[in-house]
Amino acid sequence: MRTPLRSLLLLVLAAPVASAQEAHPANLLAANYGLMFWTLVIFLVLLAVLAKFAFGPITAAVEARERALQDAIDSAKRDREEAALLLAQHRAALDASRAEGQKMIADARAAAERVRAELVEQAHAEQTRMLERARGEIEAERAKAIAQLRREAVDLAIVGAGKVIGQNLDRDANRKLVESFLESVSPAAVSASR
Repeated sequence: MRTPLRSLLLLVLAAPVASAQEAHPANLLAANYGLMFWTLVIFLVLLAVLAKFAFGPITAAVEARERALQDAIDSAKRDREEAALLLAQHRAALDASRAEGQKMIADARAAAERVRAELVEQAHAEQTRMLERARGEIEAERAKAIAQLRREAVDLAIVGAGKVIGQNLDRDANRKLVESFLESVSPAAVSASR
């Protein structure tokens, strides 16, 4: 509604200037005091109208635009500061994650080393047990073989003595006699008599 009113006012004020220009179109450089007067009046009226109706809203619009720009600049600064803070926090979190990852790797390596040491220790213990068991089995087999050899030696001695004497002696009594003799004889004494 203000725009049609302004347009009408400008048309009314501009009409005398236009009619004055039509009256003397030929001499453009000559001083025309009537034209100057009306131009000054129109200028002053237009200035008053603009001061009352246009300068206030234009100034308010410019100030609002300046405030909006300043707010946008301030908001951008705040956003940039927040982004820098978030970036610093993310970097700190990333560094902490890396440190935690390195710690986890170190812990895993230490745990693997402990497990390896335990496995090596268990293997050594198992090896020692197997060696002891094998030694025990070898000793048992050796004792068994010695006992078997003694029995065979007794049998051979009895058979040989029986043939030498020419008669068959009591096998059980002879066996006990020879076994007691062999038990009293140590392996070192047998080796020394050779």
